[in-house]
Amino acid sequence: LLKGYNEYNNHTNYKEVASMVIALKNDDLEVHFKTFGGELSSIRSKEGIEYLWQGDPEYWSGQAPVLFPICGSVRNGQVQYHLKDGVKTGQLPRHGLIRKREFELKEQTDHRLVFEITSNDESLQNYPYHFRVEIAYELKGKEITITYRVQNLESDQVMPYFIGGHPAFRCPLLADEDYEDYELIFEKEETCSVPLLFTETGLVDRLQRTPFFDHKRSLPLRHELFEKDAIILDQLASKSVKLISKKSGKGLEFDFADFENLVLWSTNNKGPFIALEPWTGISTSAEEGDFFEDKKGVIQLDPQETRSHQYRITIL
Repeated sequence: LLKGYNEYNNHTNYKEVASMVIALKNDDLEVHFKTFGGELSSIRSKEGIEYLWQGDPEYWSGQAPVLFPICGSVRNGQVQYHLKDGVKTGQLPRHGLIRKREFELKEQTDHRLVFEITSNDESLQNYPYHFRVEIAYELKGKEITITYRVQNLESDQVMPYFIGGHPAFRCPLLADEDYEDYELIFEKEETCSVPLLFTETGLVDRLQRTPFFDHKRSLPLRHELFEKDAIILDQLASKSVKLISKKSGKGLEFDFADFENLVLWSTNNKGPFIALEPWTGISTSAEEGDFFEDKKGVIQLDPQETRSHQYRITIL
């Protein structure tokens, strides 16, 4: 396996920790969630089609982790913070601090549930801010809305952060289909490039770029796209994309209006899935320093302020 992004994903075993599974269902879908990581674990249609990747460790044992307070990687896994009482150094693992923690179920109705997690002594050692993150999941018809609410619990300290999702979807969905039967269709015609990604570290260079789209809306899927690693789309005009089978017409629509970046990823051993990842920011770039609050696109949350970020999955 490649190092970097693929190494992180394939060495993350989400099955080792017992987790309460909670379901929401209606006439169209049955959707499962787990308290460990506060994440999606199943999206099944009334026809019995499973849309969410089920975490086969041969490829990737994860499913849909939540990324906070960093999306991607920081240089040497280490960052610095300008605090009111001086400079502090902390260690931030790839994709942050909450994806492998148990969440608390705060609210549940027939169509909605809310998970919550807060800072603890361990997180404060490396991310020196008191925070609360709520994840609200709402099911309406064939649509699942995911809302992240981030609150700065500090009384006099601005809190910098990033947040993102990492949901992966089965591809192909049906037994008589192949990966190459699928395509991504973007909301708008796209012309853009992608930054250089260093697979050894997961870092990027925003200034070294490769052309990717040239007046295109469609991206036919093939495993070779991910031989070197993820595709970081940080210049998209679109805020919505469809994953569609050209053979059966099955698929989903993915709306990410509150996120500046969309990352596409699958494993380099022909994993039968594709991750569609909405991120507010990306890994540390070569031209950036190590102060967290100076990273490009960082969100600065005032004391006691709350901000929401939402994306949506619609089964077609």
